[in-house]
Amino acid sequence: MMENKLNELKKAMDSTTHKGVHFTEFQKNKIRHSVHRPNQTKRPNPFIIFIMTTVAICLIGFFVSTELMVKQNETINSSPDTWQVKHDYTENNKVVFSIFPDPELREGKPYGYIFSFKEPFDTFKGKDLSISAVHKESGQRIEVVSPQKITEPSNGYSSLQRFAASFQVPDSGLWRYEVYLDGKTYGDVVVSVDEKEEGSPIILPEDIPDFVQKSDFDNINWDRKATEFGRNMIGNENRSGIIGADMPSLTGQKWMWHLWDTEASELTVVGYHRESGTVQPVLNNGESWSIPLGGENNGADVHAPSSVTIPERGEWAFVLYGDGKLFDVIVLGIEK
Repeated sequence: MMENKLNELKKAMDSTTHKGVHFTEFQKNKIRHSVHRPNQTKRPNPFIIFIMTTVAICLIGFFVSTELMVKQNETINSSPDTWQVKHDYTENNKVVFSIFPDPELREGKPYGYIFSFKEPFDTFKGKDLSISAVHKESGQRIEVVSPQKITEPSNGYSSLQRFAASFQVPDSGLWRYEVYLDGKTYGDVVVSVDEKEEGSPIILPEDIPDFVQKSDFDNINWDRKATEFGRNMIGNENRSGIIGADMPSLTGQKWMWHLWDTEASELTVVGYHRESGTVQPVLNNGESWSIPLGGENNGADVHAPSSVTIPERGEWAFVLYGDGKLFDVIVLGIEK
């Protein structure tokens, strides 16, 4: 009885999902292989990787080389020959300002210059304008025009079309004049300065005392510079000295002269400018040659106070005469 029921159940199951062969032998092997082998990520095609890497390298090389070329062009364009003689400063092919130097421009002698600025006056109004000179051969830099505040245009003009300046440079060759506004570079020009004419005769002013001779300047020892000694004195110790000349400048100042080993009652001072070869008075703001001498002071036998004005930069020899006789020479360099 039980056996008949089991046979009937088997027939019923065979007639549904359990009937027939469910997996082929190939399928069974594939299933077994997958069960015993872990999953692996599929690797990309090596050829595709090679192509993409090559393209990336080419693109990087292109952009780097392009950038280098741009920088090189910028350097070339921004670095022209800065020592080529030019009397016009231009920007974007437009003249910003021009300079008109003396055709006889030479080293060691003051000359007048005209700077013609083209921009409206508002560009300069209320600003400090200064000019520096740079020498090509030596690299020396000097300020030839001290900062001066611009308050009004050139006389008869709407702007600075005729900005006048007078100065000298100590050496021949190429000089670059740099213009600054409020300390910032405005522009530059380059001029050529000729050598000083050798053997230029010394010209004595008409009102100079008769006892002053041209030969007095021929034997000046420029290597014998004034030194400091005593109580803030500058000069030649035990011969002549000045109080007040420890910081010589172009502005008016008070100097007290001291002489040793003399009883002279009058001091004559003749200023000789080495670079220009000019002879000038310096006492009483350049208005007189002589002053009276007083008695002993600061260890010296005679002395005299005075006001002094030095007209220009450079090396100066102050030739001293006591009662009309050549007494001493004080050599000073004055730059400020």
